[in-house]
Amino acid sequence: MKKKKSKRVIPGFGLSMGVTISILSIVVLIPLASLVAYTAQMNFGQIIETITRPRVLASFEVSFLTAFIASVINAVMGVILAWVLVRYDFPMKRLLDGMIELPFALPTAVAGISLTALTADTGLIGGFFAKFGIKIAYTRVGITIALIFIGIPFVVRAVQPVLEKLDSSYEEAAGVLGASRARIFRKIILPEILPAAFTGFGLAFGRCIGEYGSVVFIAGNMPYETEITPLIIMSELQEYDYASATAIALVMLIASFALLFFVNLIQARNTKIIKGG
Repeated sequence: MKKKKSKRVIPGFGLSMGVTISILSIVVLIPLASLVAYTAQMNFGQIIETITRPRVLASFEVSFLTAFIASVINAVMGVILAWVLVRYDFPMKRLLDGMIELPFALPTAVAGISLTALTADTGLIGGFFAKFGIKIAYTRVGITIALIFIGIPFVVRAVQPVLEKLDSSYEEAAGVLGASRARIFRKIILPEILPAAFTGFGLAFGRCIGEYGSVVFIAGNMPYETEITPLIIMSELQEYDYASATAIALVMLIASFALLFFVNLIQARNTKIIKGG
């Protein structure tokens, strides 16, 4: 008896693979190749000299430090938000669930202008803190707040499906056996959601380090203090120094690839553990 071949929704492997490779080349490979090609115009010494300039190093510190802090906060708050959306029923729940994705739909420039207006010394939030001598806008605190805003959906949407599929019978059994709520969360729930939380953290971090539109307004762009790396790249492009701009961008690209590799490694490890039983 010959086994019947399963019917595919989209027939033709060659055609499907050709379309896939074409789109991947246009959207991803060609832009990345052009980045490497422009960087190749400089020798290794020139590249190191460009990316180690004091102003560039200071921008790396601002971008990576604020992105890391924002992503850590998002990892914690994202888990809490996902927990509330999955485990509780309350009025306007669907509205809150939809608002989580607002940073995806809202233009980044609009988000930046709105956050700047709110956190400036004359704004609703900034004015309150200004009474105590705390400045938010045009500081690294303001940058971190903007990055939290654009990064929180990644963590929520990564953790939420895991919580929805989590079998509550294990928690009930642990409760019957006398385990406290803290112990149940630490021993049963946390190991299940931790890989998803790390994935959300990595995606948020990758988005935050390259964010420009929502940060450029609230940052103030003071050299060595609040100047972000994407702004340095834009400045080099405006001066038609494409080689220097691509050399700096290459550092961001390598960091993003490292993050994606880390995220995929966690996902692969988690999938292997699940399949192993």
